[in-house]
Amino acid sequence: MIKDFNNKLDLVFPNPKCELNYNKDYELLIATMLSAQCTDKRVNEVTSILFNKYDIYSLSKANKADIEMIIRPLGSFSKKSEYMLEIAKKLVNDYDGIVPNNREYLETLPGVGRKTTNVVLSNLFDVPAIAVDTHVERVSKRLKLAYKNDSVLTVEKKLMKKIPKDKWSRSHHQMVLFGRYICKAVKPECGKCPFYNDCTSKDKK
Repeated sequence: MIKDFNNKLDLVFPNPKCELNYNKDYELLIATMLSAQCTDKRVNEVTSILFNKYDIYSLSKANKADIEMIIRPLGSFSKKSEYMLEIAKKLVNDYDGIVPNNREYLETLPGVGRKTTNVVLSNLFDVPAIAVDTHVERVSKRLKLAYKNDSVLTVEKKLMKKIPKDKWSRSHHQMVLFGRYICKAVKPECGKCPFYNDCTSKDKK
């Protein structure tokens, strides 16, 4: 483990938070599902329209074509619209539209895997969790916190062992932001990196 890993993250991102916009619990769930293979900025542009037009009840009865028109800019809009409508229907039928603090249930929802569930549980219920998205995975492997060929689940388990449990959620947000704005996939801004001396990545400048 890199010395002072969490302290160094605190220096660059002292107030980390989820950058997806939401006001209701189901909005975070749906926005996180929509963010797959898409930027949070683009998702926020779409959900500002989507959530202004629909609540969870009207969304559960919405026309798929109407939903597709709204989320078309995100890509994979046909599949994501199916996921969204099914999520809304299940939440309304099973929990009267409320997102439950129930990992097993959430992971059964279409388009909702472990990463999305971790984001939801962490932000809505303060459940300690590390959601490994493409940024967290990239940062973990560049800093040798995980091996190049490790699966996403293996990366998550390794981070859970290396990072104190009470810092899991905070560190997750910091690593997302670090990967998004500093340790970028292309042209990383190494001059801003607190781990420059620890990094052995071939992308290092």
